[in-house]
Amino acid sequence: MSLQAVIFDVDGTLADTERDGHRVAFNAAFRELGLDWQWDESTYGELLETGGGKERVLRYIQRAGLPDAAQDGPQAFAASVHAVKTRHFKALLQHPGIPLRPGVARLLRELRQASVRLAIATTSAEESVVALLQANLGEDAANGFDVIGAGDVVAEKKPAPDIYRWVQERLGLDAACCLAVEDSNPGLRAATAAGLKTVVTVNGYTSRQDFAAATAVLSDLGEPERPFRLLRGTAHGYGQVCPALLERWLAQ
Repeated sequence: MSLQAVIFDVDGTLADTERDGHRVAFNAAFRELGLDWQWDESTYGELLETGGGKERVLRYIQRAGLPDAAQDGPQAFAASVHAVKTRHFKALLQHPGIPLRPGVARLLRELRQASVRLAIATTSAEESVVALLQANLGEDAANGFDVIGAGDVVAEKKPAPDIYRWVQERLGLDAACCLAVEDSNPGLRAATAAGLKTVVTVNGYTSRQDFAAATAVLSDLGEPERPFRLLRGTAHGYGQVCPALLERWLAQ
């Protein structure tokens, strides 16, 4: 079966947004709200095991306790923190900016030229996803994706497969003709549970996670002048991810 669509995760996959993006924005939100919380790189790495920004706040409350300011309860408090954090994150996208990872813009362009449909499956808020795309690819960048599954469109976040199934349903495609691109073990588990073959591009937070179920594991998507490093699987002689290589992986 030929490749009909590629479904991309966002944070850590399209761009390294976690350590110097979302983490920084969360800390800025904490300061603005008068909280004495500070998420260092190690703490945030632990929290990334939980899918979703609001869910990470709720998990941290279990450790730090519910602040006195959270008079409406933990759920409402987490939502309010996340809203402030999203505003700070969008500002970071403008200055100093968060670039796309190597090969991302090229591969998106090549997939469109090959008439392969594009979709997104992420736990991030849709406005953050759109802002990232616009900052790097232009104002109409989000329109290049047939489906954007983001935020709270499903109740269960990754590693549950719900977001991938939601996206597939709206694409109207069987998993056998789609391929996922992820960066983390929870994302891989979500995609494979939805029946998708999955390519993983690791980052500093995820490089030591278990990716045994991945079709291939790479350093990044690669560029002509800087090929990817193959960490697991076979690259079939390619040095950059392209539609032809994705077809090979889908057929394995």
